Amino acid sequence: MKNTRWFVLIALLLMPAMAMAQSVFDGTWKVDLKTAKFPTKPDVYLLQDGMYHCKTCVPSVDVKADGRDQKVSGHPYYDMVSIKVVDDRTIEETDKKNGKTVGASKTWVSADGNTLMFEFTDSSATNAAPVTGKGEATRVAKGPAGSHAISGSWRTSKMDSVSDNGLTFTYKVEGDTLSMSTPTGQGYTAKLDGTEAPYKGDPGTTSVSVKKVDKNTIEETDKRDGKVISVTRMTVAADGKSMTIAVNDKLHGTTSQYVAVKQ
Repeated sequence: MKNTRWFVLIALLLMPAMAMAQSVFDGTWKVDLKTAKFPTKPDVYLLQDGMYHCKTCVPSVDVKADGRDQKVSGHPYYDMVSIKVVDDRTIEETDKKNGKTVGASKTWVSADGNTLMFEFTDSSATNAAPVTGKGEATRVAKGPAGSHAISGSWRTSKMDSVSDNGLTFTYKVEGDTLSMSTPTGQGYTAKLDGTEAPYKGDPGTTSVSVKKVDKNTIEETDKRDGKVISVTRMTVAADGKSMTIAVNDKLHGTTSQYVAVKQ
């Protein structure tokens, strides 16, 4: 996905036909949150008897909810989690890696218990300013009797906001190669024939491969240590002004879809 630089006219004239066909991807794109179709599979949490459980995290997170740093393993973005119970409807979470705070969030439940609201700041995969945002989820199922209000199953219903650095990416095609970059420091340069290439700047993604499906569609496969974690298909509209992004998250078993607009 990302880097903004245009060829001079003579370079355009000399480019091979394949590169010309791929030029519909060139440029900077920004996801429009109003178009988001979130996963239907709910997130499941349980806070009871002094313990917090994120059952749909991969791997699951099971820590004491005492406001102190708790060690966790198997997560590339953080190795410590702190859960603070603010009141009977609110919690705060702080994530750390190698002693450094890489994420913080506040989550609270509406008075009727049916809406979960959250706000976050995340620098776990950025070399610049953190990504920030806030949104809501709708209750799908209640937690067990006596558990904290956040317990149960929740389906994301909307994102009120996400900072621009978490929504923007840039593509550049040169010959048979696609380059992607983001404001937060992620990027890759990969051939459009499915050849695997290094993915840089994201501790949770180690390699990527990209295939040209047709002149307006490419498919990206991301891996972590050789295992496929997501497959994303990007299709540019006929007018070249928007791009539909369909994500198959293999790690969590979910699908989602967004539309990005060329800037």
